[in-house]
Amino acid sequence: MNDKIRNVAIIAHVDHGKTTLVDALLKTSGTFRENEKVRVRARDNNPIEHERGITILAKTTGINYNGYKINIVDTPGHADFSGEVERIRNRVDGVCLLVDAFDGPRPQTRFVLKQAISYHLKTVVIINKVDRPGANPEKALDDVLNLFMELGADDTQLDFPVIYTSALNRTSSYTPDLESQKYGRNPVFDTIIKTIPAPKADGNAPLQFQPSLLDYNRYVGRIGIGRIDRGQINLGDSVTCIRLDKTTTNFKVTKLFTYHGLDRTEVDHVDSGDICGVAGLPDIMVGETICPPDHLEALPPLRIDEPTRRRTFAANDSPFAGHDGTLLTAQKIQDRLYEESQKDVSRRFEINHTDQSFQVVGRGELHLSVLIETRRREGFELQVSKPQVITKVIDGVECEPFEDLQIDVPDEYAGNVRQLVGSRCAETISRNEENGQTRLVYVIPSRGLISFRNTFRTLTKGYGIINHSFKEYRPKINKAIGTRNLGVLVATDQGKSTAYAIKSAEDRGTRFIGPGVDVYEGRIVGENKYPMDLAVNVVKTKSLNNERNSNKDVTIVLKSPRRRSREDCLDYINTDELCEITPKAIRRRKKILNTAERKKYEAHHPELYGRN
Repeated sequence: MNDKIRNVAIIAHVDHGKTTLVDALLKTSGTFRENEKVRVRARDNNPIEHERGITILAKTTGINYNGYKINIVDTPGHADFSGEVERIRNRVDGVCLLVDAFDGPRPQTRFVLKQAISYHLKTVVIINKVDRPGANPEKALDDVLNLFMELGADDTQLDFPVIYTSALNRTSSYTPDLESQKYGRNPVFDTIIKTIPAPKADGNAPLQFQPSLLDYNRYVGRIGIGRIDRGQINLGDSVTCIRLDKTTTNFKVTKLFTYHGLDRTEVDHVDSGDICGVAGLPDIMVGETICPPDHLEALPPLRIDEPTRRRTFAANDSPFAGHDGTLLTAQKIQDRLYEESQKDVSRRFEINHTDQSFQVVGRGELHLSVLIETRRREGFELQVSKPQVITKVIDGVECEPFEDLQIDVPDEYAGNVRQLVGSRCAETISRNEENGQTRLVYVIPSRGLISFRNTFRTLTKGYGIINHSFKEYRPKINKAIGTRNLGVLVATDQGKSTAYAIKSAEDRGTRFIGPGVDVYEGRIVGENKYPMDLAVNVVKTKSLNNERNSNKDVTIVLKSPRRRSREDCLDYINTDELCEITPKAIRRRKKILNTAERKKYEAHHPELYGRN
């Protein structure tokens, strides 16, 4: 047993300050020099993580403090990336539960704490952002205690230490009094060492190592990351991998890594209880066991919740294909999806050989939209479908995923929100009103959350807050949920849009484009006032017979088109539509571009369009 090692995870709801806390720990521990320039959220090395202010992949940081090595795992807070949280629970011996002093516990707080309690992990509670205006750390702590009891924590788990911090200012204290906040993180480090037990690992026993996370390098291959449960591992060791199906594969350890600060360091030896990365087996999987060839003993497999969403990915085949990107083929898309699947087991894909498309599955819309955005920035051109939920047959009954949904909204919008959520087959759990705010708690089919955020944001004028997490599978509700009620305006011709043509179509609905935009037949250029789709010509020009008509055309006044973000566009489309994604543009289009062919298909399949 190595009593100088502590393995701890930072867990919290999204945006409660996990990554900022880790930054502060790195800085105040001396891992970074005081004058060293380090970007904010230093562990988030993905550009999208920085832009969105979220952590997508769990990351390990090693910190040396007073003779101890403290391995800290920074985990995602967003529900779509909870697979990362689930997989680290066997790597750590305790957790730091971070709670915003203003917000208190939120839905994802419940999820991550439930994981910690169920695995009997020692918990240190950190009340963060105590300096935030309106913060109420005492109430936040009371709510945390109530959550512990609600989740069935025993007396030992209820006896948790509490630290109050402002991670942004790198101050901390054992009391909620702001005046007691001092620079530095000694209370955090000292409490971790005192509260979190050392790993129970016998260094003299035969090796047992189980990857709980994966990384991938084009030169090294797949890297299994986990904790050495017992024994030791050396570079060049000949070892055996016990597969999930109980078969075995022998291989040689070609690379061995440990973690310090922001760095992954190559080493020759790792002792029991430490967290490390092992390379040498190209297809190593999460939950498999690495051990000596003469002592085959598998660790219990890890249970990971299944993905609940899927989208179809395909190479761009629009008339504008190849105008913006450099990576255009289905083979390029397949190769890149394969790389992603090597390091994120919550994402998987299957090939549809009929049309060379790919069914990509994930934990939620954000989980998949981040994948789309990453591919766009890399130079890919692709087209993606509307997200759909993944159903299962349980005991002969078709079931669909349901989620816990929590909504915080000003009282004035609560009635409209209840009506919106009710239309999506949600079950009301509770409703609380306090200080002009209403908190609504529901259980809702995952289908009901598809394309929900945009409508919700508009309905609440941006003041509403929504949080959700997977709950369970239930029998499928035989009702259309979350489909768009209005039809779209679809271009009939290819060319540049004109003010004259747009003006003539303006009374028919809401425009998505202005004049001078390149369009093609089948591209969606607006939203109709009515449920059916409407074909419009937005490229026609006015015949000019004299100078007077020419001057008159110049004076056309148009309303501003409705602009949408990439996520809005991805959420907006229906099942017969696609989003065309390129490095420079995102365009909504019909799957069938030709107007005549599309109308013929709709006439023969009215059930797909809600007209049967």
